[in-house]
Amino acid sequence: MLLVTGITGHTGRYFLQELIKHKYDGNIKCVVRKNSVTSMIANSGLKIEEVVGDLNDKEFINTCMKDVDTVFHIVNIRYSLNIIEAAIRNNVKRVILVHTTGIYSKFRIASEEYKIIENKLLEITKNVDIKVTILRPTMIYGDLCDRNMSKFIKMVDKLRVFPVINGGKGLIQPVNARDLGKAYYSVLMMDSDNLKPEYIVSGEKPITMIDTLRLISDNLGKKTVFVNIPLWLGVFFARTLKILTFGVVDYIEKVQRMSEDRSFPYDDALKDFGYNPESFEVGIRREVKQYLCNNK
Repeated sequence: MLLVTGITGHTGRYFLQELIKHKYDGNIKCVVRKNSVTSMIANSGLKIEEVVGDLNDKEFINTCMKDVDTVFHIVNIRYSLNIIEAAIRNNVKRVILVHTTGIYSKFRIASEEYKIIENKLLEITKNVDIKVTILRPTMIYGDLCDRNMSKFIKMVDKLRVFPVINGGKGLIQPVNARDLGKAYYSVLMMDSDNLKPEYIVSGEKPITMIDTLRLISDNLGKKTVFVNIPLWLGVFFARTLKILTFGVVDYIEKVQRMSEDRSFPYDDALKDFGYNPESFEVGIRREVKQYLCNNK
């Protein structure tokens, strides 16, 4: 049996679409929250059992693992340790975890918590017979429910003059949720012995932040003026705000990270399971169109 967390979320829905498209024949158990919209599950035509509960509840997770041989954990890296511990207790053979490339950041605010979780994960699984595969998406986008491009779209739409830290020279490599759904299915269907311990699943190619914002502006039909804010000035304002709020508001590393390159190659994913993401130009055009349709 396959246990899936986060199947009603952004990328989880596209994973479910792939399961439906390929007529997945195995039994599936889906962990959902009490207020989750599960109509897509109900209408899937697949052999899916919905289990309502909280992934903070270790006893609940332990119960969910009964008769499970594969776990696909999508919902949040912060639950990964609970998932792994329950999987080990129940002799689950294989766990696929969706984590993040944020772990590679040089800034503590973006990476420290993830490093702690994954170090504990390595320690827990070191002497047990369980196959663990970690998938690392970059910045996820694709629909208005994302927490990344949807914010930029709204900001560019509202602001005629848009401040950009460090000229927007930092590289990003956004990945569309649709491509992640396909990647999840591909990894699930592969023999775990033929997989590496981890894979980066990023967008087609790197793009600068300023070019990202310009694409959004063009697709919105706007004539946005982008104003360069030197990194040192942005950090100065952030430090000043921290002082004025007695440390309550600390955006220093967030500002600094705007100049950090966040682009990562997906060579291993391409080689091992044919990962081939669509271009950002196509994906952002679709998302801006959704935004415009919703705001008519």
